Amino acid sequence: MAVFHHLLLVLSLVPLTLSSPFYPPTCYSKVLSKARELNLRAAQLKGDPHTSYCMGNIPDLHLDVHNACVMHKMRTYIVLVEDLRHQRCSNHKEMWRLSASVRHLYMIMSQRCHGDLVFTVSDCSALER
Repeated sequence: MAVFHHLLLVLSLVPLTLSSPFYPPTCYSKVLSKARELNLRAAQLKGDPHTSYCMGNIPDLHLDVHNACVMHKMRTYIVLVEDLRHQRCSNHKEMWRLSASVRHLYMIMSQRCHGDLVFTVSDCSALER
């Protein structure tokens, strides 16, 4: 009878574990999702009436983690956002959050995931679209 209960327990847990696979995020998947999130957030800030004035002189952000020029693009973008001269732009919470997020992604790519990432393209003009 005890064998039957153990078998029943095992048979009830197997579909549960197979129905929800858990794959821990890899460095590549984390970088890819964060880059997509930042592309979307920068586009939203460009269109937002509160931050469009601040984002007017900053180029569009397009992060392609497969492009070798992405590291230079992120460094340049961080400097541009942090060097905003207008008081309402430099102290705006969303602008500061965007700069901090790009800096965080840069650090992840340059330090934590340095050996895991492979750049398949080296086309800097593709990031300037």
